[in-house]
Amino acid sequence: MRLRLFILALSLAAFTLHAQEGTPKNWFHLDAKEDGYPGMSTNKAYKELVKGKKGKTVIVAVIDSGVDIEHEDLKDVIWTNPGEIAGNGVDDDHNGYVDDIHGWNFIGGKDGRNVNYENLEVVRLYNMYKKKYEGKQRDKLSKKKRAEYDKYMEYKKVIEEKIEKMGPNAELYEQTFQAFDAIAKAIGKKPEDITKDDLAKFEPKEEAMQHIMGMITQYMGEGMSFGELYNEIKGAADYYVSQVKYNYNVDFDARDIVGDDINNKRERNYGNNNVEGPDASHGTHVSGIIGASRGNSIGMDGVANNIKIMSVRTVPNGDERDKDVANAIRYAVDNGASVINMSFGKGASPYKKVVDDAVKYAAKHDVLLVHAAGNDGKENFMDNNFPNDRYLRKGLFKPRYCPTWIEVGALAPSLGEDAPATFSNYSATYVDVFAPGVDIYSTIPDDKYASFQGTSMAAPAVAGVAALIRSQYPKLTAKQVKEILMKSVTPESGSFIVPGSKGEKKLPFNKLCVSGGRVNAYNALKLAAQTKGKKK
Repeated sequence: MRLRLFILALSLAAFTLHAQEGTPKNWFHLDAKEDGYPGMSTNKAYKELVKGKKGKTVIVAVIDSGVDIEHEDLKDVIWTNPGEIAGNGVDDDHNGYVDDIHGWNFIGGKDGRNVNYENLEVVRLYNMYKKKYEGKQRDKLSKKKRAEYDKYMEYKKVIEEKIEKMGPNAELYEQTFQAFDAIAKAIGKKPEDITKDDLAKFEPKEEAMQHIMGMITQYMGEGMSFGELYNEIKGAADYYVSQVKYNYNVDFDARDIVGDDINNKRERNYGNNNVEGPDASHGTHVSGIIGASRGNSIGMDGVANNIKIMSVRTVPNGDERDKDVANAIRYAVDNGASVINMSFGKGASPYKKVVDDAVKYAAKHDVLLVHAAGNDGKENFMDNNFPNDRYLRKGLFKPRYCPTWIEVGALAPSLGEDAPATFSNYSATYVDVFAPGVDIYSTIPDDKYASFQGTSMAAPAVAGVAALIRSQYPKLTAKQVKEILMKSVTPESGSFIVPGSKGEKKLPFNKLCVSGGRVNAYNALKLAAQTKGKKK
């Protein structure tokens, strides 16, 4: 047990995400020169350029895990469908979705149930090939089928290795969280209310519990509260357990909850109107970054004012399905969104053509799509990160792409060589810009707030700037807004540590993204003011 706890302490140190000491909670709004923190100069833009200008209301669709539409800092900026009468069970606006008051949920069933956990795409592909090739001999297959058989065996190996690797961690973290929970219950307080004095008075009798207390004392001595540590352990336990029980479990299938015909990729009318779902932490955090009410003296300020957030629930705890992503994009476009935020992604897209058609539909209707580049610390290509802006044509990737798509990498609050977030994906061709994505303080369900990190946080920062531009300058097209965001970046000079390289590789910033810089709201608005709009 001592060794297991020592290993836990080491892994926890790697897992725990500490905010950099002294970094302001609103650093992503600050200006490098005026405030000393390399944010997007949002506050400066409002002070000098936006001032009292109202602008046009812009609808921003958040395709995500769901949104807490009653959150104190979001309730005033939630989109309400003007064509629907709440609760009457009738599709009043005839868009195919009954009572879609604040958006739609494509991973829910008509009976009110909702998908929470899901497989990863590699598991779905494995199961698809398993039906075709289990028990077959490779040398007796055709050349085309041998290629599929090899994929089947590749996916099988990946799944088995993941289960073998994560199984012990799942057991370890689950047991450790149970111990933390037992301590909280024994003390008789909520985890967030437990103090050092409470722990000092607590005298566990079991040796295992004593070791846990020692670890708690260590981390609290480094500045963490019991509540923060409790949540980190819970998050780690949830992550590893969900990976083993659901994400990589070939026998798990949650799709029956939805009740659609999963083989019909063009089917559109399914789901329910529960836009929050069972776990809306991610989508709520993303929404706060985009447009939490500004200037209300509570919580935090979002990037954009005068917007409405439309929740389109599509992303489970697992990989989203291509069919749902395509339908979510179309729903957002058809119901008036002019900016769509997509803070999700995966490594395979077996029905990419369906998604591509929806992306083309969005571009045709002048909608800007903002997508997170991913958190694998790897270089993005057109075939290893989905969805993306490259269209699939006859099974091959061609240079044709979506002109209203912008791909976003993540930055830390640093002006040095370590500015790119260590986890962020990058590419001189397939990632367009970088934006703040580390230690981002925003809304989470139940009127709470927390700091998250990821390109999932960087994308909505850019979506917020895009919405602000479209609000102030409604004659600009989505394509123009993308060009403005790209041309107005704060350029980065020098060499930067390549994400995922552990400091062993450095490149200039224009080798990490197309624009070679970080998004700047102040610069973008100034350039927008000088740009003649092409929208008819």
